[in-house]
Amino acid sequence: MIRATPEDRPAIEAFLKKHIATSMFPLSNLRQHGMSGGHPRAMQFWVRWEAGEIADLLPVSEQGGVFPQCPTAPWGAVKTVLTGTTVKGMLGDARQIAELRAVLGLSGQGGLDQEEPLYELALGDLKMPDCTGFNMRPLAAAPRTLIIGWRRAYLEEVLPMPGEDSEQKAKDDIESYIAANSHRVLYRGDTPVAMTGFNAVLPEAVQIGGVYTPPAARSRGLARTAVAMHLQEARSRGVAHAILFAASPQACKAYEAIGFARTGDFTILFYEEPQVIYG
Repeated sequence: MIRATPEDRPAIEAFLKKHIATSMFPLSNLRQHGMSGGHPRAMQFWVRWEAGEIADLLPVSEQGGVFPQCPTAPWGAVKTVLTGTTVKGMLGDARQIAELRAVLGLSGQGGLDQEEPLYELALGDLKMPDCTGFNMRPLAAAPRTLIIGWRRAYLEEVLPMPGEDSEQKAKDDIESYIAANSHRVLYRGDTPVAMTGFNAVLPEAVQIGGVYTPPAARSRGLARTAVAMHLQEARSRGVAHAILFAASPQACKAYEAIGFARTGDFTILFYEEPQVIYG
């Protein structure tokens, strides 16, 4: 594999779009932060070319996130590229991540290590639930203490990171979501009842993340209503595709009810202590 240059960017974007369901993070990072460095999510890419086309791609963020998009499994070449690199985490197709971890010798090193069902939906096929009495509002309009508490509970339940200060992380997340206008709160009348958001946004696709309903209000269809209404908003802007990972069987049922179909599995892996790759 060889290091990509800025001149390769159109081919890189085209390749990632071909595999968009497992490429939203690196593609979003590329479009927001580029390839020249200076931001934790700025991207570097290593490419394996075949007959003038990209066959395999290794995206790595400046902060040490690895997002393999390697259909032909050239793991020896990937290990050579990563030798000496400090890896903070890996996200992507579950099969690829499992194979790469084994080659790198990192199979049991995760601080957060989850494999979740991957779902996709063409927004023209979105099935809207009955939204009578509900409305969506920007995160900035919701009570700050309430939504920070919801985010903290979400982190502790769904994304527990050993040693992390979940209260501070929740505050930081909410501030960034408000700045990006990426999340919404579902209201029944004037009462906030659930939260939803997008953790990656492109003109052509969105990736859902951070859906939360308080435990006492679950099993009432609130999550599917929140997600569907947010996707309806995105569709009105011209977004054509939605992607998500489901954290539980209950979540799978909720998303399937509004039209999502399972298309694979996605691994979310973050190390408690960054790992240095040795040859």
